[in-house]
Amino acid sequence: MKNRKRYNRIALMFLLVSICAMSIFGHQIWLIWQSDNASTENYALLADQVRHIKPVPDATSNNPDVAIDFTALRATNPDAVAWLYCPDTVIDYPVMRASDYNYYLHHLPDGTRNPNGSLFIDYNCPSDFSGYLTVIYGHHIKSGRMFGSLKGYKSQTYYEKHPSMYLYTEDSNYRIDLLYGCVIGANEWRNQAYMYEVNLDAFMDYAARNTTFTSRVQYNPGDQMVALSTCSYEFGDARYVVIGVLRGD
Repeated sequence: MKNRKRYNRIALMFLLVSICAMSIFGHQIWLIWQSDNASTENYALLADQVRHIKPVPDATSNNPDVAIDFTALRATNPDAVAWLYCPDTVIDYPVMRASDYNYYLHHLPDGTRNPNGSLFIDYNCPSDFSGYLTVIYGHHIKSGRMFGSLKGYKSQTYYEKHPSMYLYTEDSNYRIDLLYGCVIGANEWRNQAYMYEVNLDAFMDYAARNTTFTSRVQYNPGDQMVALSTCSYEFGDARYVVIGVLRGD
């Protein structure tokens, strides 16, 4: 009888622990969903305010017929320096610039704290994309938001469908012709200082040796490059970086 009571107490404790664990897990899932939904709505509202389709297509342009109202965008936040767009994907976001690596990991463009964060350029890079290398960081969100869709470039088929992106700044419009995609450890990225344009040649050599897709894009010394960086999961602290050539309109 004592053994049975002891067994019942253990079973009850196990049940209570399981219920608590499930409640915590469910709450975490709800928080993630809530953050993702809030982020999606925030970006959709911002796009409605500042992103417009040109009424008359420009046949001479290499860019989609998109116009960004930078006056309205900067009124939302003067840290906004560009808009990044990849047709037929979720990438359709403003690009921010702060004085550190931390702020826009946890904040939306309007300053709302949100774990999805914002796309932002490395603060070592000029805000007008005039350097030889501009690095843009973004979270890898499981829903595919932010830079979650970059993992598609680990497939040649995905690259063939999305070989270019488009970058809009206050002064110029650009096409980014994608060249390489590579996985790299965060420590190697930092230790080799690949975010600095003085190391661009070494970075490009690494990317060429480790690219996940084959591109027909050619580049020449002096071309301006853009690198899009997000988390990856091949190993601990891995990053996936997609590199492209910045072509002026």
